[in-house]
Amino acid sequence: MQSRTLPGGAESRIKSHIDSIVAWLLLAVVAFAAFIGSAGAATPFVTPNDMTSGSLLLKSREGKYLEAPRLGADYTVTISGPTGRTIITQRFTNPANGWVEGVYVFPLPESAAVDTLKIVAGNRVIVGEVKEKQEAKVIYEEAKAAGQTASLLEQERPNIFTNSVANIGPHETVVVQIEYQETIHQSNGTYSLRLPLVVAPRYNPAPLVQTVDFGSNGYGSTVNDPVPDRDRISPPVLDPRKNEPVNPVTISVDLSAGFALADVTSHHHTVKIDTIDDSHRKLALDGAEIPADRDFELTWTAKGTAPQVGLFRETVQGKDYLLATVTPPSVAAVGPVKPRETVFVIDNSGSMDGPSMQQAKDALLQGLDTLKPQDRFNVVRFDDTFDVLFRDAVPANAEYLNQARAFVSALQANGGTEMVPALKAALIDGNANDAGTLRQVVFITDGAIGNEQELFATIGQGRGRSRIFMVGIGSAPNTYLMTRAAEMGRGTFTLISEVDQVKSRMEELFTKIGQPVVTGLAATIDGSATALTPSQLPDLYRGEPVLMMAEAPSLKGTLKVDGMIGDTPWSVSLPVSAAAQGKGISKLWAHRKVAEIETAATLNQITMEDANRQVLAVALTHQIVSSQTSLIAVDKSPKRPANQPLTRAEVPLNLPAGWNFEKVFGKDIPLPVPQSPKERDAMADAYVQLAVAEAPVSASAPQQVALPQTATPAGLLAILGVLMALLALAFHLLARAMTPKAA
Repeated sequence: MQSRTLPGGAESRIKSHIDSIVAWLLLAVVAFAAFIGSAGAATPFVTPNDMTSGSLLLKSREGKYLEAPRLGADYTVTISGPTGRTIITQRFTNPANGWVEGVYVFPLPESAAVDTLKIVAGNRVIVGEVKEKQEAKVIYEEAKAAGQTASLLEQERPNIFTNSVANIGPHETVVVQIEYQETIHQSNGTYSLRLPLVVAPRYNPAPLVQTVDFGSNGYGSTVNDPVPDRDRISPPVLDPRKNEPVNPVTISVDLSAGFALADVTSHHHTVKIDTIDDSHRKLALDGAEIPADRDFELTWTAKGTAPQVGLFRETVQGKDYLLATVTPPSVAAVGPVKPRETVFVIDNSGSMDGPSMQQAKDALLQGLDTLKPQDRFNVVRFDDTFDVLFRDAVPANAEYLNQARAFVSALQANGGTEMVPALKAALIDGNANDAGTLRQVVFITDGAIGNEQELFATIGQGRGRSRIFMVGIGSAPNTYLMTRAAEMGRGTFTLISEVDQVKSRMEELFTKIGQPVVTGLAATIDGSATALTPSQLPDLYRGEPVLMMAEAPSLKGTLKVDGMIGDTPWSVSLPVSAAAQGKGISKLWAHRKVAEIETAATLNQITMEDANRQVLAVALTHQIVSSQTSLIAVDKSPKRPANQPLTRAEVPLNLPAGWNFEKVFGKDIPLPVPQSPKERDAMADAYVQLAVAEAPVSASAPQQVALPQTATPAGLLAILGVLMALLALAFHLLARAMTPKAA
């Protein structure tokens, strides 16, 4: 075989071309490797057709889909006499192939003093710290950017919290534990624990648009947003017609009442109850995990007469803390019963549709039945508008009562929840100086609004001689609004979650409000320099105990409570030395002190700046979460590679049981993005917040909800295009080198 000899210089030219080709190919390999490093072996995004039935997808602005993080929670409650300790274990599972930041909005009792946050990572437990709110946020963002697992617990309202968990790896489960202390509610000899399990969608009025009245100096002012954090309290909500319930929970309760127990009842969930002894029960949900779509309510009573007094103490870091409950004696009405002027206010907004509307109407009709001929009354109904039935309060005679019954019976639930204008109308008092009449406002609602502060300010400014009695309706009422409004309105709060509770609980309410049992309450502890909360004690109604807490360097002497029952002085003295040992009282004192400071700011007794400084000082000293502090926990070991993107996804919530999705959110509404919430008209100057699920892509497609924010890898097509161009150029050069030049 003859060897072929290339023309002179051709061999060197080919070698040069081959060297160039190798260089180009190396560049292409480097480019491709860079793409692999930046995009990862797998993208976190999927298409609906790729998924199996039952998957829940989040949709981004760009139209991409991500499997939603899954959340399960275990509630473990330990009740010791007047206080309870709850541990919530939240399991965040990332079913996607990419890295995720899971964000979850969840409720807690408004009385919860949250003090502990832990990340459970394998065999390690990372304990969080309470920090000033902005400082905690900075720490979290730095940890997130560094690829570290981190959890940030923030308070949005005293009963709404947000937990953010950064850097959940593909198909990984991150376990977060939250702990809080609370007081056990007591009324008419019945003790109760309520675990809120779902945040109901809030109606968030839009800021009013108005003409600015400029002064001579060229400056003017406008109305602030009544709900400046609307995006933080409006997570995506699943349409129950299109999605199975999510976010399963388990609940176990260890109840040590401190006295012999009679009835122990779970009102909305089936439970298994084990009797340990006369005063001790253990309970757990019966059956499989249940979805978080309604509150858990547990009540218990004592055998025989319930305790009239409770006294407990705790020493923490050299200071003494005292918790006392005193129930006045049940006495018959003192003196003649005063006539009443009662204004009933009923919420007929869209969120009340279904069982809630029936509960509310039944409650109001029963209230009408309690009126006496010497009483006067009126009825106000509201959605995004309001109507006052009569021009002024009218006598409680058959004619007017029948008109009111017909008016109430015809009410239908629809529209938004403009609560403030209705309350202002109810507080208008044409006989403000009439000391011979008890004026009462009975307000029936689910409380599903985001502008609570506007409502509280309205009460502070316009309550006058009126007393406000809140009646909470439905499976997930806003108990923070109800409790705070009742306290500021010198009334009480009654909860009705089921139709069969209406009769008994409304009878209990109207028995209470005939007249206060004890007025002019005051408390002192002799021999100690103490900080008592509340500093001003409320009037008490039949069966209602007064709850007090105190802080002192050293508690001693006697706690004395004084008041008036009618025209007769009443007092009780409790030796501090008789107090039993309690748990978590210092945290509870701090939480109550924070609430008192914030109420003072609402009533303009102190400035908001002063209130924030005081709240921060109390919360940091006692290490509790507040409006000014958050809990932050960081695993210092980086997990997410620097070249891997992180996608943020909110965990969707269930619609509360009994709610009508269409009535709340409307029909055929567009898919919103929580960072820029869309709203539908409720009236000219008010809107309903949207947080909704998107309809299925096809009949067999999995369900989707809005993905708030995404971080995507570099463009695949651009990288592949550059790579192919480099390869084409390389082969072109090689072909030219191998072709002999013409002679």
